[in-house]
Amino acid sequence: MWDGFANGKGDFTDGPYEIQNPEDFFKDDFYKYGFNPEVGSVGMPVAATIRATMPPEGWHMPLFKKGADGYIEEVPNPIWEYHKYISYSKPGKVHDQIELYGLPKNLDDFCEKAQLVNFVQYRALLEGWTCRMWTKYTGVLIWKTQNPWTGLRGQFYDHLHDQTAGFYGCRCAAEPIHVQLNLDTYFIEVVNTTADELSDVAIEVSVWDLEGTCPYYKVTEKISVPPKKVVPIVDMKYPKSKNAKPVYFLLLKLFKLSDTAILSRNFYWLHLPGGDYKLLEAYREKKVPLKITSQVLITGSTYKVQVHMQNMSKKSNESTVRSNSKRIDRVDKDDDNDYDMSSSAVINLDEAFDIPTEHSGGGLLRRICRGLLPSSRSGNLKVVETDGSADGVAFFLHLSVHAAEKAEGNTQGDTRILPVHYSDNYFSLVPNERMTVNLSFEVPQGISPRVSIRGWNYHKEQTIV
Repeated sequence: MWDGFANGKGDFTDGPYEIQNPEDFFKDDFYKYGFNPEVGSVGMPVAATIRATMPPEGWHMPLFKKGADGYIEEVPNPIWEYHKYISYSKPGKVHDQIELYGLPKNLDDFCEKAQLVNFVQYRALLEGWTCRMWTKYTGVLIWKTQNPWTGLRGQFYDHLHDQTAGFYGCRCAAEPIHVQLNLDTYFIEVVNTTADELSDVAIEVSVWDLEGTCPYYKVTEKISVPPKKVVPIVDMKYPKSKNAKPVYFLLLKLFKLSDTAILSRNFYWLHLPGGDYKLLEAYREKKVPLKITSQVLITGSTYKVQVHMQNMSKKSNESTVRSNSKRIDRVDKDDDNDYDMSSSAVINLDEAFDIPTEHSGGGLLRRICRGLLPSSRSGNLKVVETDGSADGVAFFLHLSVHAAEKAEGNTQGDTRILPVHYSDNYFSLVPNERMTVNLSFEVPQGISPRVSIRGWNYHKEQTIV
Protein backbone atom coordinates (compact mmCIF):
# COMPACT_ATOMS: atom_id res chain seq x y z
CA MET A 1 0.00 0.00 0.00
CA TRP A 2 2.76 2.43 0.93
CA ASP A 3 5.24 1.28 -1.72
CA GLY A 4 7.03 4.34 -3.07
CA PHE A 5 6.00 6.55 -0.18
CA ALA A 6 8.63 5.30 2.25
CA ASN A 7 11.82 3.57 1.11
CA GLY A 8 10.48 2.25 -2.19
CA LYS A 9 9.98 -1.24 -0.73
CA GLY A 10 6.82 -0.57 1.19
CA ASP A 11 8.57 -0.18 4.56
CA PHE A 12 7.26 2.48 6.92
CA THR A 13 6.46 3.13 10.55
CA ASP A 14 3.89 5.37 12.18
CA GLY A 15 4.20 7.69 15.17
CA PRO A 16 5.54 8.95 17.44
CA TYR A 17 2.44 10.03 19.35
CA GLU A 18 3.90 11.53 22.52
CA ILE A 19 5.61 14.74 23.61
CA GLN A 20 8.92 15.65 21.93
CA ASN A 21 11.71 18.15 22.40
CA PRO A 22 10.67 20.74 19.78
CA GLU A 23 14.14 20.79 18.17
CA ASP A 24 14.04 17.00 17.64
CA PHE A 25 11.47 17.35 14.85
CA PHE A 26 14.15 19.10 12.76
CA LYS A 27 16.87 16.46 13.17
CA ASP A 28 17.76 14.14 10.34
CA ASP A 29 17.31 11.00 12.43
CA PHE A 30 13.85 11.88 13.78
CA TYR A 31 12.01 9.68 11.26
CA LYS A 32 13.56 7.03 9.05
CA TYR A 33 11.33 7.01 5.98
CA GLY A 34 10.07 9.52 3.45
CA PHE A 35 6.35 9.33 4.19
CA ASN A 36 4.74 9.05 7.62
CA PRO A 37 1.07 7.99 7.42
CA GLU A 38 0.32 8.82 11.05
CA VAL A 39 2.07 11.04 13.61
CA GLY A 40 0.56 12.78 16.63
CA SER A 41 1.22 14.70 19.80
CA VAL A 42 -0.48 16.10 22.89
CA GLY A 43 -3.92 17.73 22.86
CA MET A 44 -5.07 19.12 26.20
CA PRO A 45 -8.15 21.41 25.92
CA VAL A 46 -8.81 24.53 27.98
CA ALA A 47 -10.01 24.25 31.57
CA ALA A 48 -13.58 25.25 30.65
CA THR A 49 -13.90 22.11 28.51
CA ILE A 50 -12.63 19.90 31.34
CA ARG A 51 -15.23 21.35 33.70
CA ALA A 52 -17.99 21.12 31.09
CA THR A 53 -17.36 17.48 30.15
CA MET A 54 -16.15 15.83 33.37
CA PRO A 55 -17.40 15.52 36.95
CA PRO A 56 -15.58 17.49 39.69
CA GLU A 57 -13.32 14.51 40.42
CA GLY A 58 -11.79 15.12 36.99
CA TRP A 59 -11.00 18.78 37.64
CA HIS A 60 -7.64 18.00 39.24
CA MET A 61 -4.42 18.50 37.30
CA PRO A 62 -1.78 15.72 37.33
CA LEU A 63 0.66 15.28 40.17
CA PHE A 64 4.26 16.16 39.23
CA LYS A 65 6.71 13.59 40.63
CA LYS A 66 10.37 14.49 40.11
CA GLY A 67 12.77 11.58 39.88
CA ALA A 68 16.40 11.33 40.91
CA ASP A 69 17.43 11.96 37.29
CA GLY A 70 15.62 15.32 37.27
CA TYR A 71 12.84 14.19 34.95
CA ILE A 72 9.21 14.64 35.97
CA GLU A 73 6.58 11.94 35.80
CA GLU A 74 3.00 13.18 35.51
CA VAL A 75 0.40 11.16 37.43
CA PRO A 76 -3.09 12.01 36.12
CA ASN A 77 -6.32 11.44 38.03
CA PRO A 78 -8.27 8.25 37.17
CA ILE A 79 -10.77 10.10 34.97
CA TRP A 80 -7.99 11.57 32.82
CA GLU A 81 -6.36 8.15 32.69
CA TYR A 82 -9.63 6.68 31.42
CA HIS A 83 -9.84 9.42 28.78
CA LYS A 84 -6.39 8.48 27.42
CA TYR A 85 -4.46 11.54 28.65
CA ILE A 86 -1.04 11.96 27.00
CA SER A 87 1.61 13.28 29.38
CA TYR A 88 3.63 16.42 28.62
CA SER A 89 6.79 14.66 29.82
CA LYS A 90 8.72 11.57 28.82
CA PRO A 91 11.07 10.68 31.69
CA GLY A 92 14.58 9.91 30.51
CA LYS A 93 14.10 11.69 27.18
CA VAL A 94 11.89 14.79 27.34
CA HIS A 95 11.67 17.13 30.34
CA ASP A 96 8.14 18.15 31.22
CA GLN A 97 7.24 20.84 28.70
CA ILE A 98 4.62 22.40 30.98
CA GLU A 99 6.99 22.59 33.96
CA LEU A 100 9.40 24.59 31.76
CA TYR A 101 7.02 27.50 32.42
CA GLY A 102 6.90 26.80 36.17
CA LEU A 103 4.89 24.26 38.16
CA PRO A 104 1.19 24.92 37.48
CA LYS A 105 -0.84 26.10 40.45
CA ASN A 106 -4.25 24.73 39.49
CA LEU A 107 -6.29 23.36 36.59
CA ASP A 108 -6.61 26.74 34.85
CA ASP A 109 -2.87 27.37 35.06
CA PHE A 110 -2.11 23.85 33.85
CA CYS A 111 -4.41 24.13 30.83
CA GLU A 112 -3.12 27.58 29.87
CA LYS A 113 0.48 26.38 29.92
CA ALA A 114 -0.62 23.30 28.00
CA GLN A 115 -1.88 25.58 25.21
CA LEU A 116 1.57 27.16 24.96
CA VAL A 117 3.07 23.69 24.58
CA ASN A 118 0.35 22.58 22.13
CA PHE A 119 1.17 25.52 19.85
CA VAL A 120 4.93 24.89 20.00
CA GLN A 121 4.64 21.11 19.50
CA TYR A 122 2.43 21.14 16.41
CA ARG A 123 4.20 24.07 14.76
CA ALA A 124 7.56 22.35 15.29
CA LEU A 125 6.17 19.04 14.03
CA LEU A 126 5.13 20.50 10.67
CA GLU A 127 8.05 22.93 10.34
CA GLY A 128 10.46 20.08 11.07
CA TRP A 129 8.94 17.94 8.32
CA THR A 130 8.78 20.89 5.95
CA CYS A 131 12.46 21.81 6.38
CA ARG A 132 13.33 18.51 4.60
CA MET A 133 10.56 18.74 2.00
CA TRP A 134 11.43 16.64 -1.08
CA THR A 135 15.03 16.16 0.14
CA LYS A 136 14.10 13.47 2.68
CA TYR A 137 10.37 13.66 3.34
CA THR A 138 7.54 13.38 0.83
CA GLY A 139 4.64 13.92 3.22
CA VAL A 140 3.06 13.38 6.62
CA LEU A 141 -0.45 12.83 7.98
CA ILE A 142 -1.36 14.02 11.47
CA TRP A 143 -3.34 11.77 13.78
CA LYS A 144 -5.71 13.17 14.78
CA THR A 145 -7.62 16.42 14.39
CA GLN A 146 -10.51 15.71 16.77
CA ASN A 147 -11.66 13.13 19.31
CA PRO A 148 -15.03 11.44 18.74
CA TRP A 149 -15.53 11.60 22.51
CA THR A 150 -14.15 13.64 25.41
CA GLY A 151 -10.68 12.15 24.98
CA LEU A 152 -7.46 13.89 26.01
CA ARG A 153 -5.21 12.60 23.25
CA GLY A 154 -3.82 14.57 20.32
CA GLN A 155 -6.45 16.89 18.87
CA PHE A 156 -6.85 20.27 17.17
CA TYR A 157 -10.31 20.92 18.58
CA ASP A 158 -12.04 19.32 21.51
CA HIS A 159 -15.31 17.42 21.86
CA LEU A 160 -17.22 20.72 22.12
CA HIS A 161 -15.52 22.04 18.93
CA ASP A 162 -13.28 24.58 20.66
CA GLN A 163 -9.91 24.80 18.89
CA THR A 164 -6.79 24.14 20.94
CA ALA A 165 -3.71 26.31 20.41
CA GLY A 166 -2.21 23.35 18.53
CA PHE A 167 -4.64 24.07 15.68
CA TYR A 168 -3.19 27.56 15.22
CA GLY A 169 0.39 26.32 15.54
CA CYS A 170 -0.30 23.78 12.80
CA ARG A 171 -2.02 26.31 10.56
CA CYS A 172 0.86 28.76 10.97
CA ALA A 173 3.37 26.11 9.86
CA ALA A 174 1.20 24.90 6.96
CA GLU A 175 1.24 28.18 5.01
CA PRO A 176 2.04 27.64 1.31
CA ILE A 177 4.68 30.38 1.62
CA HIS A 178 6.21 30.38 5.07
CA VAL A 179 9.10 31.85 7.05
CA GLN A 180 10.37 29.72 9.93
CA LEU A 181 13.18 29.18 12.41
CA ASN A 182 14.91 25.81 12.24
CA LEU A 183 15.06 24.93 15.95
CA ASP A 184 18.02 22.58 15.41
CA THR A 185 20.33 24.75 13.28
CA TYR A 186 18.86 28.16 14.24
CA PHE A 187 18.86 29.18 10.60
CA ILE A 188 15.91 31.20 9.37
CA GLU A 189 14.35 29.43 6.39
CA VAL A 190 11.81 30.28 3.71
CA VAL A 191 9.43 27.59 2.50
CA ASN A 192 7.83 27.78 -0.94
CA THR A 193 5.39 24.91 -1.52
CA THR A 194 3.83 26.59 -4.57
CA ALA A 195 4.54 25.91 -8.25
CA ASP A 196 5.85 29.45 -8.80
CA GLU A 197 9.20 31.01 -7.95
CA LEU A 198 9.14 33.39 -5.01
CA SER A 199 11.22 36.47 -5.80
CA ASP A 200 11.85 40.07 -4.76
CA VAL A 201 11.21 39.36 -1.08
CA ALA A 202 13.11 39.87 2.18
CA ILE A 203 12.80 38.93 5.85
CA GLU A 204 12.52 41.28 8.79
CA VAL A 205 13.95 39.76 11.97
CA SER A 206 13.30 41.39 15.34
CA VAL A 207 14.00 40.15 18.86
CA TRP A 208 12.05 41.52 21.83
CA ASP A 209 13.02 41.11 25.47
CA LEU A 210 10.82 41.02 28.56
CA GLU A 211 11.50 44.72 29.18
CA GLY A 212 9.79 45.66 25.93
CA THR A 213 12.91 46.70 24.02
CA CYS A 214 14.25 45.35 20.74
CA PRO A 215 17.90 44.32 21.28
CA TYR A 216 18.33 42.74 17.84
CA TYR A 217 17.00 43.80 14.44
CA LYS A 218 17.85 42.79 10.89
CA VAL A 219 16.41 42.99 7.40
CA THR A 220 17.92 40.51 4.97
CA GLU A 221 19.08 41.16 1.45
CA LYS A 222 16.72 40.45 -1.44
CA ILE A 223 16.04 36.74 -1.75
CA SER A 224 14.46 34.30 -4.20
CA VAL A 225 13.13 30.81 -3.50
CA PRO A 226 12.51 28.27 -6.30
CA PRO A 227 9.15 26.47 -6.43
CA LYS A 228 8.67 23.54 -4.04
CA LYS A 229 11.91 24.32 -2.19
CA VAL A 230 13.08 25.24 1.30
CA VAL A 231 16.01 27.67 1.43
CA PRO A 232 18.06 28.51 4.56
CA ILE A 233 18.53 32.28 4.47
CA VAL A 234 20.44 33.55 7.49
CA ASP A 235 21.76 32.43 10.87
CA MET A 236 19.73 33.78 13.80
CA LYS A 237 22.69 35.07 15.79
CA TYR A 238 21.02 36.64 18.80
CA PRO A 239 21.38 33.60 21.15
CA LYS A 240 25.15 33.70 20.54
CA SER A 241 25.47 37.41 21.28
CA LYS A 242 27.22 38.67 24.41
CA ASN A 243 24.14 40.20 26.04
CA ALA A 244 21.50 37.66 24.97
CA LYS A 245 18.58 37.46 27.40
CA PRO A 246 17.66 34.04 28.85
CA VAL A 247 14.05 34.34 27.57
CA TYR A 248 13.09 36.39 24.53
CA PHE A 249 10.56 36.77 21.72
CA LEU A 250 11.38 36.46 18.01
CA LEU A 251 9.22 37.94 15.25
CA LEU A 252 9.84 36.96 11.61
CA LYS A 253 8.11 38.68 8.70
CA LEU A 254 8.55 37.70 5.06
CA PHE A 255 7.54 40.65 2.89
CA LYS A 256 7.52 41.89 -0.69
CA LEU A 257 10.12 44.54 -1.43
CA SER A 258 7.83 46.18 -3.98
CA ASP A 259 5.04 47.17 -1.60
CA THR A 260 6.09 45.74 1.83
CA ALA A 261 3.04 43.43 1.83
CA ILE A 262 3.57 40.67 4.39
CA LEU A 263 3.49 37.15 2.95
CA SER A 264 4.20 35.28 6.18
CA ARG A 265 4.47 36.20 9.85
CA ASN A 266 5.82 33.87 12.54
CA PHE A 267 6.16 34.67 16.25
CA TYR A 268 8.29 32.56 18.63
CA TRP A 269 9.02 32.60 22.35
CA LEU A 270 12.44 31.09 23.03
CA HIS A 271 15.00 30.48 25.75
CA LEU A 272 18.76 30.10 25.58
CA PRO A 273 20.13 26.53 25.27
CA GLY A 274 19.68 24.57 28.48
CA GLY A 275 17.26 27.14 29.90
CA ASP A 276 13.53 27.34 30.52
CA TYR A 277 10.62 29.78 30.39
CA LYS A 278 10.18 30.39 34.11
CA LEU A 279 10.91 34.12 33.72
CA LEU A 280 7.59 34.34 31.88
CA GLU A 281 5.82 33.71 35.20
CA ALA A 282 6.74 37.17 36.47
CA TYR A 283 5.92 38.60 33.03
CA ARG A 284 2.26 37.81 33.73
CA GLU A 285 2.14 40.87 35.98
CA LYS A 286 3.21 43.19 33.18
CA LYS A 287 0.09 45.02 32.04
CA VAL A 288 0.60 46.05 28.41
CA PRO A 289 -2.08 48.46 27.10
CA LEU A 290 -4.23 47.39 24.16
CA LYS A 291 -6.59 49.42 22.00
CA ILE A 292 -9.35 47.23 20.58
CA THR A 293 -11.83 48.39 17.94
CA SER A 294 -14.66 46.11 16.88
CA GLN A 295 -17.64 45.99 14.54
CA VAL A 296 -20.50 43.46 14.43
CA LEU A 297 -22.57 42.33 11.45
CA ILE A 298 -25.75 40.34 12.22
CA THR A 299 -27.70 38.36 9.62
CA GLY A 300 -30.44 36.30 11.26
CA SER A 301 -28.70 34.12 13.85
CA THR A 302 -25.29 34.52 12.19
CA TYR A 303 -22.79 36.94 13.71
CA LYS A 304 -19.68 38.20 11.95
CA VAL A 305 -17.32 40.24 14.08
CA GLN A 306 -14.15 42.04 13.09
CA VAL A 307 -11.75 42.93 15.90
CA HIS A 308 -8.80 45.26 15.32
CA MET A 309 -6.16 45.26 18.08
CA GLN A 310 -3.09 47.38 18.66
CA ASN A 311 -0.36 47.07 21.26
CA MET A 312 -0.07 50.64 22.57
CA SER A 313 3.42 50.28 24.07
CA LYS A 314 5.48 53.39 23.37
CA LYS A 315 9.04 52.44 24.34
CA SER A 316 9.79 51.30 20.80
CA ASN A 317 9.32 54.86 19.52
CA GLU A 318 12.19 56.41 21.47
CA SER A 319 14.70 56.33 18.61
CA THR A 320 15.38 54.77 15.26
CA VAL A 321 17.74 52.31 13.68
CA ARG A 322 20.30 53.94 11.41
CA SER A 323 18.05 57.00 11.09
CA ASN A 324 15.36 55.01 9.29
CA SER A 325 11.83 56.26 9.82
CA LYS A 326 10.17 53.03 8.73
CA ARG A 327 10.55 49.45 9.86
CA ILE A 328 11.23 48.06 6.40
CA ASP A 329 12.78 50.52 4.00
CA ARG A 330 16.32 49.23 3.65
CA VAL A 331 18.05 45.97 2.80
CA ASP A 332 21.28 44.79 4.42
CA LYS A 333 23.90 43.86 1.82
CA ASP A 334 26.00 41.80 4.19
CA ASP A 335 24.80 38.84 6.25
CA ASP A 336 27.17 39.93 9.01
CA ASN A 337 25.61 43.37 9.10
CA ASP A 338 23.22 42.60 11.96
CA TYR A 339 22.28 45.44 14.26
CA ASP A 340 22.63 44.59 17.94
CA MET A 341 20.82 47.25 19.96
CA SER A 342 21.41 45.81 23.42
CA SER A 343 23.20 48.95 24.55
CA SER A 344 21.90 51.61 22.18
CA ALA A 345 18.84 52.39 20.12
CA VAL A 346 15.53 50.67 19.58
CA ILE A 347 13.57 50.71 16.36
CA ASN A 348 10.80 53.05 15.35
CA LEU A 349 7.54 51.17 14.99
CA ASP A 350 5.26 54.12 14.24
CA GLU A 351 4.49 52.57 10.88
CA ALA A 352 4.26 48.95 11.96
CA PHE A 353 2.51 46.79 9.40
CA ASP A 354 -0.93 45.34 9.83
CA ILE A 355 -1.02 41.56 9.72
CA PRO A 356 -2.99 40.49 6.64
CA THR A 357 -6.42 38.95 7.10
CA GLU A 358 -8.25 36.41 5.01
CA HIS A 359 -10.44 39.18 3.55
CA SER A 360 -9.27 41.23 0.60
CA GLY A 361 -10.40 44.62 -0.56
CA GLY A 362 -10.33 46.16 2.90
CA GLY A 363 -12.28 43.41 4.61
CA LEU A 364 -15.69 43.22 6.19
CA LEU A 365 -15.32 46.36 8.29
CA ARG A 366 -14.66 48.59 5.29
CA ARG A 367 -17.62 47.12 3.40
CA ILE A 368 -19.86 47.76 6.40
CA CYS A 369 -18.69 51.36 6.66
CA ARG A 370 -19.41 51.85 2.96
CA GLY A 371 -22.97 50.66 3.51
CA LEU A 372 -22.75 47.79 1.04
CA LEU A 373 -24.72 45.41 3.25
CA PRO A 374 -28.13 47.07 3.61
CA SER A 375 -30.00 43.82 4.35
CA SER A 376 -28.01 43.15 7.51
CA ARG A 377 -27.73 44.86 10.87
CA SER A 378 -24.38 46.30 11.86
CA GLY A 379 -23.53 47.97 15.13
CA ASN A 380 -21.46 51.07 15.65
CA LEU A 381 -17.73 50.83 16.12
CA LYS A 382 -16.87 49.96 19.70
CA VAL A 383 -13.52 50.96 21.17
CA VAL A 384 -12.08 49.39 24.32
CA GLU A 385 -8.74 50.25 25.90
CA THR A 386 -7.32 47.84 28.45
CA ASP A 387 -5.69 49.02 31.66
CA GLY A 388 -1.92 49.04 31.76
CA SER A 389 1.08 51.26 31.21
CA ALA A 390 3.91 48.74 30.79
CA ASP A 391 5.92 48.40 27.59
CA GLY A 392 6.31 44.96 26.09
CA VAL A 393 4.79 42.14 24.10
CA ALA A 394 1.08 41.42 24.55
CA PHE A 395 1.63 37.69 24.85
CA PHE A 396 -0.57 34.76 23.85
CA LEU A 397 -3.88 36.57 23.44
CA HIS A 398 -6.98 34.41 23.15
CA LEU A 399 -10.44 35.45 21.97
CA SER A 400 -13.61 33.59 22.97
CA VAL A 401 -17.37 34.04 22.54
CA HIS A 402 -19.83 33.66 25.43
CA ALA A 403 -23.50 33.99 26.18
CA ALA A 404 -24.07 37.26 28.01
CA GLU A 405 -26.14 35.30 30.52
CA LYS A 406 -25.84 31.65 31.49
CA ALA A 407 -28.24 29.50 29.47
CA GLU A 408 -31.07 27.75 31.31
CA GLY A 409 -30.01 24.29 32.46
CA ASN A 410 -26.29 25.12 32.35
CA THR A 411 -25.06 23.74 35.65
CA GLN A 412 -21.35 23.66 34.87
CA GLY A 413 -20.91 27.41 34.39
CA ASP A 414 -19.67 27.11 30.79
CA THR A 415 -21.00 30.15 28.95
CA ARG A 416 -19.05 29.62 25.71
CA ILE A 417 -20.83 29.69 22.36
CA LEU A 418 -19.33 27.00 20.11
CA PRO A 419 -18.20 26.47 17.46
CA VAL A 420 -16.58 29.77 16.49
CA HIS A 421 -14.47 30.27 13.37
CA TYR A 422 -11.51 32.60 13.99
CA SER A 423 -9.15 33.93 11.32
CA ASP A 424 -6.50 33.68 14.06
CA ASN A 425 -6.24 33.03 17.79
CA TYR A 426 -3.57 32.44 20.43
CA PHE A 427 -1.46 35.26 18.99
CA SER A 428 0.94 37.90 20.32
CA LEU A 429 1.59 41.54 19.44
CA VAL A 430 4.94 43.30 19.77
CA PRO A 431 5.00 47.01 20.78
CA ASN A 432 2.83 49.14 18.49
CA GLU A 433 1.94 46.17 16.27
CA ARG A 434 -1.60 45.86 14.95
CA MET A 435 -3.70 42.88 13.99
CA THR A 436 -7.20 42.20 12.69
CA VAL A 437 -9.11 39.02 13.58
CA ASN A 438 -12.42 37.97 12.01
CA LEU A 439 -14.92 35.79 13.87
CA SER A 440 -18.12 34.10 12.70
CA PHE A 441 -20.58 32.03 14.70
CA GLU A 442 -24.23 31.05 15.10
CA VAL A 443 -26.14 32.19 18.19
CA PRO A 444 -28.99 30.14 19.74
CA GLN A 445 -32.36 31.85 19.86
CA GLY A 446 -32.79 34.15 22.85
CA ILE A 447 -29.05 34.39 23.59
CA SER A 448 -27.05 37.61 23.40
CA PRO A 449 -23.35 36.97 22.68
CA ARG A 450 -20.29 38.78 23.95
CA VAL A 451 -16.68 38.51 22.74
CA SER A 452 -13.95 38.39 25.36
CA ILE A 453 -10.17 38.49 25.37
CA ARG A 454 -7.64 36.98 27.74
CA GLY A 455 -3.90 36.51 27.56
CA TRP A 456 -0.75 35.55 29.41
CA ASN A 457 -0.47 39.05 30.87
CA TYR A 458 -4.26 39.62 30.81
CA HIS A 459 -5.51 37.35 33.58
CA LYS A 460 -9.07 38.57 33.84
CA GLU A 461 -11.41 38.00 30.95
CA GLN A 462 -12.39 41.35 29.44
CA THR A 463 -15.44 41.85 27.26
CA ILE A 464 -14.57 43.75 24.09
CA VAL A 465 -17.81 43.36 22.08
